[in-house]
Amino acid sequence: MPSSAMSLSPRRPSIINPGKVVWVAVFLAAAGAVVACAGSAFPDVPARPPAEAEDPASGQVPAGTAAGEADAYGGEAPPPAIDPVRVLEERVASGAVELTWDSVRGYLPTVLEALEIPVWSQTLVFSRTSFQTDRIAPWAPRALYFNDEVYLGWTQEGPMMELVSMTPQDGARFYSVVQQPNRPPRFNREGDTCLLCHESRITEGVPGLIMRSTLTDRLGYPVAAFHTGSTRDQTPFEARWGGWYVTGTHGEASHAGNLRSTELYEDIIFPDRHAAELDKRAGANQSSLSQYFDVSPYLTPHSDLVALMVLAHQVRVHNLMELVRSKGSTAGGSSTIQRAGARYRPITQPAAGSSLDRLMRAILFADEVDLEGPVAGTSEFTREFPRLGPLDQAGRTLREFDLTTRLFRYPVSYLIYTPSFDALPRFARDYVYDGILEALTLDRLPDAFAHLTASDRTAALEIVSQTKPEFARRSGTAPGR
Repeated sequence: MPSSAMSLSPRRPSIINPGKVVWVAVFLAAAGAVVACAGSAFPDVPARPPAEAEDPASGQVPAGTAAGEADAYGGEAPPPAIDPVRVLEERVASGAVELTWDSVRGYLPTVLEALEIPVWSQTLVFSRTSFQTDRIAPWAPRALYFNDEVYLGWTQEGPMMELVSMTPQDGARFYSVVQQPNRPPRFNREGDTCLLCHESRITEGVPGLIMRSTLTDRLGYPVAAFHTGSTRDQTPFEARWGGWYVTGTHGEASHAGNLRSTELYEDIIFPDRHAAELDKRAGANQSSLSQYFDVSPYLTPHSDLVALMVLAHQVRVHNLMELVRSKGSTAGGSSTIQRAGARYRPITQPAAGSSLDRLMRAILFADEVDLEGPVAGTSEFTREFPRLGPLDQAGRTLREFDLTTRLFRYPVSYLIYTPSFDALPRFARDYVYDGILEALTLDRLPDAFAHLTASDRTAALEIVSQTKPEFARRSGTAPGR
């Protein structure tokens, strides 16, 4: 077996390496890994308390000054800001929801059900990159689950679960859920501890999510990155998913999943060279993970390739939406007119380099890397995700997959339906809407959008017009007009 191939452990050794502390978050346990921190790991660092104006009975997030927000929303009242995790906490406290204990997985199954996070969204990360480092290893990966608004991380025998709630007007909110048998779950709002990693250059300088791709040593400690920054739609396929398990088929293409070095961190003298010499075909086209670890403690045996691709897209867009929200009137740069009703030409006359323009391009999958051939997952994800809709009159949805040349068939992100998008300032939503309209109707497009076929553009315009009323009003494409 070559030195770069993954080694298999005949038994489960101790997870803890007392000589090493890793300050890296593949969070995506806050997505990517996606949820990755809990204040109890560093008790001397106080968690940031919830805002005093928060209404605990409703789970609503304070929206700031009414006058300022009304101006940002073009004179309209901003949409209500609901925190799904806080809502669940209050419902559990009131007795409206009862979470039941599972002897193997704790409160995980019922928390997923209560938050409407599908089990089939499960992905698995073995890179030791969260505050529960001692619970994560190649033989005990961390499970991550997500829906459009919430990310959840779970480890075997872990004393807590970690959640990130993407609240519309407060961005990413981090929680831990302490779980012990014969005791009700305890929800804790986390703050500064999580933000040590989750408010950094990788997250665009705002509280956000991280999805990295790293080579690990044989114990799961990160050694070298396969690419700079967070994984996204533009990341080459072969550079994705280092430190992750991946189930699915992808033909002759390769990726960095399912692999780790046979060496220990301190024995690897040239980490980048070591990563470059890795035989990535060794972890390719895996339909089962049972050769790597015992899958029985997990809710499913999958770490679905398609789910991982969707997760990377979603993390990127969520971070950019939070960046635009936090920048407010400066999100479009000096060249963008920031008033309600202003007309923009984001494709032909972009506010190049601005956070708002980057969000618009991410929503339109600009510069998305082409797939080298068909890809397929192993779980129910590919079948079930499109059923979440919404559907147009012809039964089509932006969630429909392509998986032959690109991820989705229609080149507009389903995240325009989320509360986080609806909570963006009015001018920001208008800029994105005008960009969508241009991308779907212009005769000649820049190279970043040139891969879109006329039929898919026409279909996407019909879908968005029928399922996003605000876009239809803005663009004049409402049915019957």
